[in-house]
Amino acid sequence: MAVTIGPKLSGEQKAAILLISLGPDISSEVFKELKEEYVEQVALQIANMKRVSPAERDSVMEETFQLSMADEYISAGGVDYAREVLEKALGEQRAIEIINRLQGALQMSPFDFIKRTDPQQLLNFIQNEHPQTISLILAHLNAEHAATILAALPPEIQVDVAQRIAVIERATPDIIMEIEKVLERNIASVFTQEMSAAGGVRAVAEMLNRVDRSTEKAIMEKLEEANPDLADEIKRLMFVFDDVLLIDDKSIQRILREVDQKDLILALKGAGEEVKAKILKNMSQRARALIIEEMEVMGPTRLKNTEEAQQKIVNTVRQLEEMGEIVVARGGEEEVFV
Repeated sequence: MAVTIGPKLSGEQKAAILLISLGPDISSEVFKELKEEYVEQVALQIANMKRVSPAERDSVMEETFQLSMADEYISAGGVDYAREVLEKALGEQRAIEIINRLQGALQMSPFDFIKRTDPQQLLNFIQNEHPQTISLILAHLNAEHAATILAALPPEIQVDVAQRIAVIERATPDIIMEIEKVLERNIASVFTQEMSAAGGVRAVAEMLNRVDRSTEKAIMEKLEEANPDLADEIKRLMFVFDDVLLIDDKSIQRILREVDQKDLILALKGAGEEVKAKILKNMSQRARALIIEEMEVMGPTRLKNTEEAQQKIVNTVRQLEEMGEIVVARGGEEEVFV
């Protein structure tokens, strides 16, 4: 029997539950597509949501699925057809409610619900499918996304899938819908394996650590205005590029071995003098001179490019920390490194 979400949950709360269930990697990609004011509202809800019950999680996931399928029904046969199918499945009142929410919305293209899914996760779901099914899915994804998955497929089926994509014919809506149903069931089964999902401040920090720097700064500025104490708590759990000042010299040297030189030059172009000095002093004299020369020759650079380079280095720091190779002091923590 379907679980029904009561009126006590607002749209922002439902969105928060959904993003918590999806996890920080996927949620950070979703955040990038939301309007700024809505991101702030949802981020606040996530931070204040200490625990999500299995019933709430399942209900939100089911509602999301119903809305997605209703949009597909509209795309396949129009509003009247969608209403008829939904009435048979969910009853007249629920069908009208869903249709009203979708009226005027843009129609979804096939497999739209997985287009922002991490390629590795999607690969796990489809790699054991028939090559014809895989080719149909990849044909509806953007070229970059599809290429990543194609390259990761077992060599013995890569050529088969590529050939099928090249000669693929237009698939009927019924076939596409059936494949989508299978994929959604598989994806949903991953989320239902966990008894509960935790929200809270750490969840927001993990998501903000994965978005681009501009988005992170915009959200944090608004949070600082709305709830300074909460913003401080989130910042203590986050790592940003300027936090390299919290890392000891030995760990800085370890990080630099993993960083691309071009990214380092770009990152330092947008860094403060104290951060530059911290990093440069941990390089050999020859390497330091080369970096400084390259920075001078480069000239003005776009802020977006420097922020992207800084984010790459931040990601490297997080990976090394997760592997236990370095320890980053946060907030009032004692600086202990390995």
